[in-house]
Amino acid sequence: MSGFSWDWQFAWDVLPALLEGLAVTVQATIAGSAIGLTFGLLWCVLRLARIPILSRLVWFLVEFLRGTPFLVQLYFVFYVLPKYGILFSPLVTGMLALGIYGSARAAEFYRAALEAIPSGQWEASLTLGLPIRQVWTRIILPQMWPIAAPMLGNLVIAMFKDTAVLSTITVLELVARAKDAGFQTFRYLEPLTMAGILFWMVSYAAARGLRYFEGRHAS
Repeated sequence: MSGFSWDWQFAWDVLPALLEGLAVTVQATIAGSAIGLTFGLLWCVLRLARIPILSRLVWFLVEFLRGTPFLVQLYFVFYVLPKYGILFSPLVTGMLALGIYGSARAAEFYRAALEAIPSGQWEASLTLGLPIRQVWTRIILPQMWPIAAPMLGNLVIAMFKDTAVLSTITVLELVARAKDAGFQTFRYLEPLTMAGILFWMVSYAAARGLRYFEGRHAS
């Protein structure tokens, strides 16, 4: 039973490596979220624009990305694309794959938020003869963001936890650091437990911040 006892000295020794992994995890989350939220809005606009063929292609892309596992998409970018001359470092590959995967879910959140805006807003804006660009930037998007923000915030938190999959392509994020520490010492209890706690702490803090944001804008 001694193998299941907690070694505080070992836990303290591996903490710096875990924090380095956490920094990579946060970096991947920020970059992946920026890609996902940006392209998600683009997919949403193109899908709602009802442009022949293009809107259909975007619809298929979003549904395909939503309907396939993130791990499969990650492996495709990491193992398949280099065969065709498209090669990135493991970290950049992870960021891109995470962003592409998140963009499909973000597109649906944007669409739901836009559909929640009364159709009269569109009709009144077009009746006044406003350019379509001003309709989007001054009327529609300012109303969309407060509706979409909670959903997008939860998406970013989910993407933060999805970064654990990046360890499968040699990205030295939090889980990879914990596994490496366990492999070197054959003690997995402390590093994996601490990795889980770090994931929980950041996710909990982000969720609390999101609820605070929702409360501020709901009042």
